[in-house]
Amino acid sequence: MSAAALKAVLFDLDGTLIDSAPDLAGTGNDMRVARGLEPLPYEHFRPFVGTGARGMVRIALDVTPEQAQFEELREEFFARYEARMTRETALFPAMRPVLDALNARGLVWGIVTNKSQRFTTPLVKALGLDAEAATVICGDTTPHAKPHPEPLFEAARRLKLDPATCMYVGDDLRDIVAGRAAGMRTVAASWGYLGAEEAVTEWAADHVIDFPGELLKLPGMA
Repeated sequence: MSAAALKAVLFDLDGTLIDSAPDLAGTGNDMRVARGLEPLPYEHFRPFVGTGARGMVRIALDVTPEQAQFEELREEFFARYEARMTRETALFPAMRPVLDALNARGLVWGIVTNKSQRFTTPLVKALGLDAEAATVICGDTTPHAKPHPEPLFEAARRLKLDPATCMYVGDDLRDIVAGRAAGMRTVAASWGYLGAEEAVTEWAADHVIDFPGELLKLPGMA
């Protein structure tokens, strides 16, 4: 891990900073109900939230990208999600004191997500995070999405910081791969939307934390 002084903390959005699973799962169930099907338990959807529309459509309707009807169903999912994405989504409660502490310590923080700007910008604004985040990088801000490091490099450029002075926190292997490739310190958030058999300890992150508050106790955070 870099010995450079820490100056910024960057967060993945879904599953790390905010709990968006209820609305993503709800969208999947909206699609089921529209077809006369019974809603599925929330627990069926949550482990696959990190796979986006692909995973939600598969769980909801058992349709995969290889099937002809997938593209149409994905667009339906996007439209339905856009209409309800702020209904139940919220900042993880334990994240509020973490953000407050970062602000108090003079550490800037930002967001780097694979979620497209179409959804990210209104969602971040609805949650009031747009006024606090020093930068917000979406999945389509640069030509590449994570696990490519370019979104993280772009965040560092916008903050006018050396990537080595930044920490990236995420709940998916691609977050850690991207962070390491960008030369940032990496933290795996085990409270996130881990797949059913994800071995987070094997991601080679610099740290694995089980609760947001643990972030404040990591080296360089004091």
